[in-house]
Amino acid sequence: MRKWLLAVLAAVVIAGGADARTIRWAASGDPNTMDPHSQNVGTVTMVVQQIYDALIARNADLSLAPGLALSWTQVEPTRWRFVLRQGVRFHEGEGFSADDVVFSIGRARAPTSNFGIFVDTIDSVVKVDDATVDVITKIPDPILPNKFASVYMMSQAWAERVGATRPQNTRNREEMATVRQANGTGAFRLSLREPDVRTVLTRNPAWFGWQQTTGGNAPGNVTELVFRPISSDATRVAALLSGEVDFVLDPPLQDLNRLRAAPGVKVLEGPEVRTIFLAFDTFRDELIYSSVRGANPFRDLRVRQALYHAIDIAAIQRTTMRGQSVPTGTLFPPQVNGYVAAEDVRLPYDVARARALLTEAGYPNGFEITLDCSNNRYINDEQICQAIAAMWARVGVRTNLNAMPLAPFFAKIQRDDTSVYMLGWGVPTLDSLYSFQSLLATRNGAQGDGIWNYGRYSNPAMDALIERMKTDSSDARMETIAEALRLYRADVPHIPLHHQMIPWAMRSNISIPHAANNQPYFRWAVVN
Repeated sequence: MRKWLLAVLAAVVIAGGADARTIRWAASGDPNTMDPHSQNVGTVTMVVQQIYDALIARNADLSLAPGLALSWTQVEPTRWRFVLRQGVRFHEGEGFSADDVVFSIGRARAPTSNFGIFVDTIDSVVKVDDATVDVITKIPDPILPNKFASVYMMSQAWAERVGATRPQNTRNREEMATVRQANGTGAFRLSLREPDVRTVLTRNPAWFGWQQTTGGNAPGNVTELVFRPISSDATRVAALLSGEVDFVLDPPLQDLNRLRAAPGVKVLEGPEVRTIFLAFDTFRDELIYSSVRGANPFRDLRVRQALYHAIDIAAIQRTTMRGQSVPTGTLFPPQVNGYVAAEDVRLPYDVARARALLTEAGYPNGFEITLDCSNNRYINDEQICQAIAAMWARVGVRTNLNAMPLAPFFAKIQRDDTSVYMLGWGVPTLDSLYSFQSLLATRNGAQGDGIWNYGRYSNPAMDALIERMKTDSSDARMETIAEALRLYRADVPHIPLHHQMIPWAMRSNISIPHAANNQPYFRWAVVN
């Protein structure tokens, strides 16, 4: 292994000296961990996916491709067989084998993992031999390959060595090695991690993907990535225009025209597989952040409908989002399997109807509520919440906005310390079950069902439909999904707002495929 490490280091030095290609990139928020199984949020995966590989990869169009597994076959209804890629090594020199697969999937199933939704149907993982693994599921799981594209592989030996055999517990703000260290098999290796300051990744010349073209995308030529979180919109834009950074993941909408006109800068944009919505605490008998005592107004459908009617989504699209959003009345965007256009209908903006519903529900004078919101996670997230707070106030629901950076925001809602909150939800599996099961199923521990259902919505009819979605691979599954979408519209567990449009801004000498999951795959980036 020592000889292998020396060879890799030599290759890095040669590449860095002879043909160095660095991309300095920025976003508003910093990942709160480097642990590949701790936090299933985009700000973490945007960095982690540069370092770690999954058994199954995704092309730039998000179709599936071989990753650390060369093939996968459903040999029985509840047994999937994965044939592993040979000769792969982790960044610190450990050889990749079936033992690491068994360990990594088991780690993703641990209580402190936020990736339970991807492994919830697994009963056991069996090493057939060093190059073959069988995954046995409790029930037939037709979308397991889609899920496995989000489960990253770790070195068991390294995890044991650094004391990280289970994922970091971010709810309790636990400190462990994987907060700042990483050891994957991916295209880039972690060289430096300074939380909230910078993260430096260097090219892994031994990565198997450099030798192949996948999904029409040829390997890139980037040798180093330097990530900097820059929370200020103005500072992020100024850094790009001055040449201080080369790539901005989340340019502010108000500056897009300016960036398009700037010399040496270009903007790529397209729809994201992400829906922004509001969710309510419908579980508690009394809300913890409300003026109402002895009752929970969000348990009343009329109150949820009233707050829905009070939102002028066209104004938010026009003014707050500057046209860079697609208003919606449903749970996920059209790219997701199961989308039904007929169910994508909003309750109309109607202030009079909102006031009437509040009066019918026993709140003629409204009430006071606190809205929790991030201020550096989604496009114009705080501004959206400011607009909604003003709209709710017009119908008598006096709204205190509690906006904060993403790390404390996620920690807060994951403790159920909220009464109503705004969230953005991406769908990495591109299948609707992921959204229904994560956001609407009655919470069932940490293994998938309701894992992001922080309002603790519970409806037996919805739970029954979700259970049917899990196993049915026939045409009946599509009708089950449509029925669940109809119930979603009728029951108003959320107020859907819009699907994001995502612009990226960069120096004009950079080429990179735009991805609908808002993940920059720098393995395909070319610096000219």
